[in-house]
Amino acid sequence: MSVILYGSQSTASLVVHWLLIELGIEHELRQLDFDKREQKSPEYLAINPAGRVPTLLIDGQVLTESAAIAMHLADLHPEAGLAPAPGTPARGDYYRWMCFCTYTLMPAYRAWFYPHEPAGESNVVAVKEQACLQLESAWQQVADHLQAGGPYLLGEQVTVVDFMLTMLMRWSRNMPRPSDGWPALAAHARRMKDRPARVEVYRREGIGDWT
Repeated sequence: MSVILYGSQSTASLVVHWLLIELGIEHELRQLDFDKREQKSPEYLAINPAGRVPTLLIDGQVLTESAAIAMHLADLHPEAGLAPAPGTPARGDYYRWMCFCTYTLMPAYRAWFYPHEPAGESNVVAVKEQACLQLESAWQQVADHLQAGGPYLLGEQVTVVDFMLTMLMRWSRNMPRPSDGWPALAAHARRMKDRPARVEVYRREGIGDWT
């Protein structure tokens, strides 16, 4: 099987790279230089017209969107136990929290990091303030959930949701209230950071913060 990951350091491609290592999937990593706008090059746009990362090629099939790729990898390797069985109550919870990551956390982060996009340069401060409030409210929900039934999002079973969540927690590291300011979130992050694949993905990507 031929597997190629297009990504860039500290972007959403991190969770896909982490899972490829976690699952023992041999792959080629092609890191794009965002400073050189390689993600907007004609060659890359021919693969992913959105000009974003990650893009994963599996035997030529083009897969985009980090959450979708993560779920697909878990389904391709059921022996790893990173996703509940289809049709079970746990599978419903799994979908819920994956959608929480993509529909609640990621849009708020987009507003925080690119505040000019929703309402123009004149409203940057207001957009960032609102994004910060939305993220802190979301992290409080996750912290309450973990306190009630952890240690992972689905209880005793670690799933790809936990990998997604950990990546998104890292994105808050320089915000006014980082996600690991909540004890339940800090404990969850510590469990995930201690996984050998997390250490290895940091090594391969040259990431030295939030260890």
